[in-house]
Amino acid sequence: MITLAMLDDAGGVRHAFFTRRGGVSEGLFGSLNCGFGAGDAEDKVARNRAIAMDRLDLSADRLVTCRQIHSATVIPVERPWRREDAPRADGMVTRSPGVALGVLSADCAPILFYDPAAKVIGAAHGGWRGALGGVVEATVDRMQALGAKAGQIRAAIGPCIGSRSYEVGPEFPQPFIAEDPSSLCYFTAAGRLTFDLAGYIEYRLARTGVVIVQHARNDTVAEEGRFFSYRRACLRGERFYGRGLSAIALEA
Repeated sequence: MITLAMLDDAGGVRHAFFTRRGGVSEGLFGSLNCGFGAGDAEDKVARNRAIAMDRLDLSADRLVTCRQIHSATVIPVERPWRREDAPRADGMVTRSPGVALGVLSADCAPILFYDPAAKVIGAAHGGWRGALGGVVEATVDRMQALGAKAGQIRAAIGPCIGSRSYEVGPEFPQPFIAEDPSSLCYFTAAGRLTFDLAGYIEYRLARTGVVIVQHARNDTVAEEGRFFSYRRACLRGERFYGRGLSAIALEA
């Protein structure tokens, strides 16, 4: 698993961006696939999630994830819910110790948030649709409603598709530029048009007043041995792909 010093050094919180290694799934899902509904056997996914939580010294039932829909919907969490009750959302915030907020991803950017002074955490699923739609801002707003302050929040952007791997069509930048013309700088045209998702998310964070930011400098498409990738699966014509887990929890 990958951790970032910015969150470790703050104290009072546990977090991890888990790689695909160390689980029990096989084949295209090998091996730490944590996404139900991906086509993997449910018992293996449940075991993988338990393995991940064990690495954070938490029981499996302390992990909460949403039915992610590439939205800007962010919800407060007071206690874990049953899997069948998982809400349709792409972000969560909490002040409850021992509740692990989890994000599933396979190229999209997992974003973990922490205000060490207010003891408030958040987690968001940062695909391009959610980022453009305002999931970053919604998460910060929800955290502030629980007592956090933007200037105190630390945001960690986990492994995601790298800009060199994120080739897009000529029409792709238009909604970004329409929302903010300065977004053009996150697109590079050097023989092909590419998009810097992590850089764009950091920009959206800065717009909210969150400036303490750290990236995990990994490309989920290029690093096949470490990460699941939707784009890589599509390029190969593979119908199924696993989902990696990222999680954060306040210490009790």
